[in-house]
Amino acid sequence: MKKSGKIFSKAFLLLMMVFFYMPIVYTVIFSFNSKRSLTRWSGFSLQWYERMLSDDTMMSALGTTITIAILATAISTVIGTITAIGLSKSNKILKSIVERINDFPIMNPEIVTAIGLLMFFSALGVQKGYLTMLAAHVMFCTPYVMLSVGPKLRSLDPNIADAALDLGATPWQALIKVIIPQIMPGVISGALIAFTMSFDDFIISYFVTGNGVSNISILVYTMSKRINPSINALSTVIIFIITVALVIINVLPLLKSKKQKGVKE
Repeated sequence: MKKSGKIFSKAFLLLMMVFFYMPIVYTVIFSFNSKRSLTRWSGFSLQWYERMLSDDTMMSALGTTITIAILATAISTVIGTITAIGLSKSNKILKSIVERINDFPIMNPEIVTAIGLLMFFSALGVQKGYLTMLAAHVMFCTPYVMLSVGPKLRSLDPNIADAALDLGATPWQALIKVIIPQIMPGVISGALIAFTMSFDDFIISYFVTGNGVSNISILVYTMSKRINPSINALSTVIIFIITVALVIINVLPLLKSKKQKGVKE
């Protein structure tokens, strides 16, 4: 029974891997198809990549997506990390209130958040466009950073900052050289989640954008009713960028740890 159970679990795991990754493989393969067909292979070609690069609308959407994701990640990571550090030194009542408020953007359905932001910007008379999309992305990314950094802060020695101050460090030095390095794994995890959430968002972006500003999700939605293999090429480029980023993020710490071990030996 145990042997058959192991075989079943491995087979189930294999099926799940195929289920999750086959669409990605399919997209990459057909981005090199010589014909417009998305179901029949006709030969190898790079024409869809050439069309993608020559399509100003697609390149503009890609640039908007990348810049919004980078800026939103940087801003939300700074805000979320500083807020989490501040909350760790606050009283329990204030901490509990802020943590409950922080859960609202995560628990709320995206459509509710999107409509709320749309009404908020409209009430203020703000012209919707790049800045409103950036502000919205910072808003819904920050809670994820706080949730990621919080557990790391709770695992720290509560007296570590006071010890650094007693040894002559300024408050800024204690923050940058003592606290931040200790919680860096949580900061990096929060930043990665924020980048992914921003890069992938459609619903909120669709409601808060305007003046011809669109990201990849909005562009794909507008082009979904007609066959355009250039979308496959664009998706393949995005998959490649994300894969390279994940490899770098996971490999660099391993190389650093091996280097440190070699120095100690």
